Amino acid sequence: MPQTHDLIIIGAGPGGYVAAIRAAQLGLDVAVIDENKMLGGTCLRVGCIPSKALLEASERYEEAGHLEHLGVKVKGVELDLSAMLKFKDQTVSTLTKGIAGLFKKNKITHYQGHGTLTADRTVKVGSDELAGEHILIATGSKPATLPGVNLDDDRIDSSTEAIDYHDVPKHLAVIGAGYIGLELGTVWRRLGAKVTVIEYLNRVLPGMDFEMAKEAHKLLKKQGIDFRLKSRVTGAKPTDKGVVIEVKDGEPIEADRVLVAVGRAPNTTKLGLDRLSIKLDDRGRIPVNGDYKTSVEGVYAIGDVIDSPMLAHVAEEEGIACVEKIVTGYGHVNYGAIPAVVYTHPEIASVGKTEDELKDEAHDYRVGKFPFIANGRAKAIAYTEGFVKVLADTHSDEVLGVHIIGPHAGDLIAECAAAMEFGASAEDIARTCHAHPTLAEAVKEAALAVDGRVIHM
Repeated sequence: MPQTHDLIIIGAGPGGYVAAIRAAQLGLDVAVIDENKMLGGTCLRVGCIPSKALLEASERYEEAGHLEHLGVKVKGVELDLSAMLKFKDQTVSTLTKGIAGLFKKNKITHYQGHGTLTADRTVKVGSDELAGEHILIATGSKPATLPGVNLDDDRIDSSTEAIDYHDVPKHLAVIGAGYIGLELGTVWRRLGAKVTVIEYLNRVLPGMDFEMAKEAHKLLKKQGIDFRLKSRVTGAKPTDKGVVIEVKDGEPIEADRVLVAVGRAPNTTKLGLDRLSIKLDDRGRIPVNGDYKTSVEGVYAIGDVIDSPMLAHVAEEEGIACVEKIVTGYGHVNYGAIPAVVYTHPEIASVGKTEDELKDEAHDYRVGKFPFIANGRAKAIAYTEGFVKVLADTHSDEVLGVHIIGPHAGDLIAECAAAMEFGASAEDIARTCHAHPTLAEAVKEAALAVDGRVIHM
């Protein structure tokens, strides 16, 4: 006889474990299946969290050697890479143990192993067979690759390997100028590697507001990253000394290691979906309706396996909305107010429409901008690069999008996401009292600039 639960979740990443906790709060008996003993999925184990630990550590390392302008003289700064990697691993370990504690607190059962759906809508995990009224697929994504670029070859790596190099590469080639490539390229550039970023398009950060991407390109190039835009990689071959990257209509690029950062693909293989006649779309994603229901009654999907932004916080919101719909009949995700952050230095953050999208839609809008160099707090902490950009409807003044490149942009964007969630106007942000001196005043000033009333410029 199969073991029964109200809800069976396949995948213990941000979407799966958060959905499990919320479902348990709502009174369901929940089981979570994951192949790894450490909970948290790709994001926590080998993605978001470890990469941010390395970004922070590498930034402090680089900064420690350049503090004279603040009156701080530091001599003999040295890199201890093994200690830095240990810090990264300890951060991950602490957080995964925290999730295990939350599972215990909420009486959530964890089955370790690969979950496979069967024809009668049960789930097999090794020798265990589970049955549940509801099944939620939250298996996340895996690194994508390119034809002619084999991730199994030595020295040709995904982000999983690139957060664990035990030696600093002399030359790291990064294929892809998206957020993963730029973040990890930044880490190893700070630690001493020559970094070359190769991108098929004529710009960095595809999908982000073009003005922000252009500024990011300029600042990262100034920091020492070499960019090869409009370059199509056709292959990568390991040699005795490293890797040779072949580029269409261009000279081959030689490097010690290659990081393939061309995006991620949904983890939908070997789940037994075909046994339930669930057909994937042309990108390998699971089609769902507005309630996250698949074509099979009682089977749901969220996160990177469906057609929505591949972001950990999106999966979390979808997981909560999905289980709330199951239990209460109501749940909601506002996809128009999803923040996104690139954790380079300076950080880049956005929410809502880009200016490029508004132009394509022929939307009548106004723009307000404010540079951090005119912000008192930014000047006091010596981080003055970048600016805030607010886009608002010309007639209603409703905020349509906010884009920030500068210090702590990832934190500043939260105010803007909250404002958009409540349908705020630029005037609402402009009339809100912001503490002085803070970086957030730059957001207020950009909102004032929409109406031509900026104060400190």
